[in-house]
Amino acid sequence: MSRGVRGPLAALMAIGLAAVLGACTSGVYADTVLPTATPAPSSSSTSTPPFDCGDPVKSYDPVPSLTSAPAQAAIADIKKRGYLLAGVSGDSRLLGSRNPLTGQIEGFDIDMVHAVAEAIFGDANKVTFIVISAANRTKVLMDQKVDIVVRNMTMSCDRWRDIAFSSQYYRSGLKILVRTNDKTNTLEGLAGKRVCAPKGTSTLTKVSSTAGVIAVGADTHTGCLVLFQNGEVDAIAGDDTVLAGLVAQDPYAYVPPMQPLTDEPYGIGVNKDKVDFVRYVNKVVDTVKADGRWKASYDKWFLPNLKVEATPPASTYGRT
Repeated sequence: MSRGVRGPLAALMAIGLAAVLGACTSGVYADTVLPTATPAPSSSSTSTPPFDCGDPVKSYDPVPSLTSAPAQAAIADIKKRGYLLAGVSGDSRLLGSRNPLTGQIEGFDIDMVHAVAEAIFGDANKVTFIVISAANRTKVLMDQKVDIVVRNMTMSCDRWRDIAFSSQYYRSGLKILVRTNDKTNTLEGLAGKRVCAPKGTSTLTKVSSTAGVIAVGADTHTGCLVLFQNGEVDAIAGDDTVLAGLVAQDPYAYVPPMQPLTDEPYGIGVNKDKVDFVRYVNKVVDTVKADGRWKASYDKWFLPNLKVEATPPASTYGRT
């Protein structure tokens, strides 16, 4: 059984559909706070000089094998602790969310975490999940609160400034979610309307930079869904994988047919000083792609909702 966080869980129901999980610290969930519509900060007030990382999907070469001396040295501290610490989502349905029947966090991202734990310990359940918000993904790695973050995190140069990434384990795309009677199928077409995205994400940056669109931040995509259901926002922007999970919770929401606005390559986040561990994780990711586990996970979580067959994205290496 996974080493999961325990304790009382405060659930927030909006129109009987969306449950919001609080952030997890020290193994206990914090009380859930009702999300409020928060205007996104202007890009001019938060801009930082661009960081040139080369190709953001290029990672460090993997270790030659999971049993090699360099590989074992890279995981020595984790093995000594006895379990993997993973920062994940607790409310992104299909990616990482708590099953109300079993109490376990599950989804595509969670399958990737279990694969890393299986490689290290020979036991996929030797992992403690730390539920984090999208805005805290890089911070928990920089502060070394977790070993990895697997929370649908797009690989970007700005993030390479602060953390390191594995090779990409999934390629998503930015789309919009609107009400079923709204035929808008472009972000630009939502000019004058309120569009929600999680704080501290590349999605909110994209929304904020779209002319005429009123960007609204929330702690999570589920928080955006609550605002959407309460009529406080008109649409939600996010990766197609995330939006598919929201549609599954609300019969009055849908993702219109459209070309993705961006490419969103997902990488497993690691502290930037732990390059050898990144190499280890890369070997795990390549193994999962090759042995059928990636396809099985995709078919279980995404195929029924996205209705699109998929193959694993190619790994790109050579970072120095």
